[in-house]
Amino acid sequence: MSNYAMNASVEAFYRSIFADLTVDREEAEDLVEFFTEANPPPDKIVWLRATAFRIGCEFLTDDADNNTALLRAINAIVHAVEKSRMAPREMENTDAFEEDKVSEFLTNIFSDLSVDQEENAELVAFFAEENSPPIDKLIFTRASAFRIGCDFLGDDRDTNVQLLKCINVVVHAFEITCLLPRPYMLQMEVPEEMSIASIGLDSSIEKAVQHLWDLDVNRLEQGTDYVLNVQGGKKPFWKEDEADDPLFTSVDTKQFRSRPTYKAFYALLDNYVAQTGVSEKVTDTERSEIRTFLRAIMETGPMQFCHKYCQANAQNIPSDKDGFMKLLHKIWFALYRRSRGGREDSSGFEHVFIGEIKGGKVSGFHNWVQLYMEEKKGDLDYRGYIRPRSNRDAQTNDDDSILTLQFNWNGIEKAVGTSFIGTSPEFEMALYTICFLVGGEDNYVTLDTGVDIFDLNIRCYRMGSNQIGTSFPEAKSHYEE
Repeated sequence: MSNYAMNASVEAFYRSIFADLTVDREEAEDLVEFFTEANPPPDKIVWLRATAFRIGCEFLTDDADNNTALLRAINAIVHAVEKSRMAPREMENTDAFEEDKVSEFLTNIFSDLSVDQEENAELVAFFAEENSPPIDKLIFTRASAFRIGCDFLGDDRDTNVQLLKCINVVVHAFEITCLLPRPYMLQMEVPEEMSIASIGLDSSIEKAVQHLWDLDVNRLEQGTDYVLNVQGGKKPFWKEDEADDPLFTSVDTKQFRSRPTYKAFYALLDNYVAQTGVSEKVTDTERSEIRTFLRAIMETGPMQFCHKYCQANAQNIPSDKDGFMKLLHKIWFALYRRSRGGREDSSGFEHVFIGEIKGGKVSGFHNWVQLYMEEKKGDLDYRGYIRPRSNRDAQTNDDDSILTLQFNWNGIEKAVGTSFIGTSPEFEMALYTICFLVGGEDNYVTLDTGVDIFDLNIRCYRMGSNQIGTSFPEAKSHYEE
């Protein structure tokens, strides 16, 4: 199920649940079955819960009984998400748990209908240390947020919307403290009609890339999670700055903290020295961050499909997850020498996702999260998009998922660079890994993003025989659907 299809399916299902504001035993079972069959990855759990509250706000009225029933229905959805996609975390000091403390604490939290950063920290500390619930009290603890919340329902919609936001924050703190996502398993094998043996390398890679796109349910949404402002276009050799404003008008950075793969990816961004020729020193903390990132992406559909596809179409690919993670570490994170002088100053991950300075030019730097973070810090100046080569190509606009652009990074120009926009870290890791392990230096594909169709060349160059030198998309043509 694609990201768009999953989102639309979930939202429609929630609205059908809220239509009569009752969830009987049969509907409760249907909820669990729905989430089990949808098989969302761990990074989607927060979205599933938050969407229940967001859609629920549409059904608020001025009737107190109606709104109480709505809270119960949202609680039923959250219960089904937790039952089907999460498992209890091992907690300490649960023998001291007191039900009355939950009621007293949550009543105080809801008293002003707001949860600031300090109160959020207090919530986590309460569940983790001060009053940790045992397994048989987990449902009671989460349901208490809704039960006590009912006492704070008001007479106007704005008050009740704010209450729902507060309950969502409380439940989020409870879930991240007391529960863990269940291990994710991609429920499909690589179909025979996608294999190289059946359709040849080029067609196989193209089908694999499209399938990765459809599996990327963790992709952020233009207009909701981020807003672009592409502004003016230019030729690579034009010196004029065609963009007075930043490329990113806004980005919901909460997504970088709440989604496991984004959070783990974000932690890697400050681990590298941009200048080649300067030795990279990997600390124990940085090694741990790399392991966390690899574990996180292997709990997603794109990377599990990548593993299965590579195993089916290439030689010497480990069949077990731990073995494949070791291979990923080798090709992406093992250090090598990119410049003369004998220093281990680079890696495939640093070059592709973070960017480097070599010979007075920006090299690599093909990730949109890094683009945004550097632009936000004031270290990157977006200078406009690169105009299409043909007048027959669609015009670049703010909803494009692939952007060829020019920018200055710390005063140094990147004349032409292409990046996916909004895609998850696991999508890009899976895409470039497939091209490295199965494809060649040039991998020509046609990608349907659901809004546009792009003819791409996914370029992939080796450093030596067994490490990634660079990999990035090159847009050849662009058509609107």
